[in-house]
Amino acid sequence: MAEGITGPEPNVKRQRWMAVLARASVTEIEALLAGMEPPRPHIRLRGPEIGLVMARGRAGGGGAPFNLGEMTVTRCTVRDAGGRIGHAYVIGRDPRHAELAAMLDAAMQDEARHDRLERMIIAPLAASQAEARAASARKTAATRVQFFTMANMR
Repeated sequence: MAEGITGPEPNVKRQRWMAVLARASVTEIEALLAGMEPPRPHIRLRGPEIGLVMARGRAGGGGAPFNLGEMTVTRCTVRDAGGRIGHAYVIGRDPRHAELAAMLDAAMQDEARHDRLERMIIAPLAASQAEARAASARKTAATRVQFFTMANMR
């Protein structure tokens, strides 16, 4: 089997690629898929369906949980020609995004396609998302106030 789908923690690896697909935009996914062979046929088992989920929070990060509010999600489940089942939940109301993510989840479970999909789809999306987080962190750091320094200035 491919390295990404075996080993002591296959679910952790699958959670990673599912999270990357959920955070990516449809435009990004379709652009990366354009350079590859067409996706294999799949059957929709569920959805795409749009619904609501309750977002929960915790006071102070570790305190008592509370209901923050509802958010819209779209979910989809597909089965590919090889019988592999792919699932996806994405934030928002985008049936195409959910179906593409579910289709790629199923394809990533295929030993023959896993490494190539990791290299050509998941890795570029993950790198782009990491760069966006780093840019946001740099922008935030530029506005940081050093209270210790201000206290010593008196």
